[in-house]
Amino acid sequence: MDLLKHDIASEFPELKEKIHTLKTTHQHFAKLYSEYDELNHQIALVETGGAVMTDHGLETLKKKRLHAKDEIVQMLNKA
Repeated sequence: MDLLKHDIASEFPELKEKIHTLKTTHQHFAKLYSEYDELNHQIALVETGGAVMTDHGLETLKKKRLHAKDEIVQMLNKA
């Protein structure tokens, strides 16, 4: 499984311009986008064996990533 496919830009290539605009003009969106990327990186590190974490800890990270993604998508849809 390609873990980089969870990257927002990869999942929504048709929204590339909106993503860029919001990242540069909307502070909350930029912070949320950065947090999503960090969570995605942490999850990928664990899933590829580069770090160790309990199943519960990994599940918690995945839930946080999903919550961030939902908020990002809502903001993109409103823009």
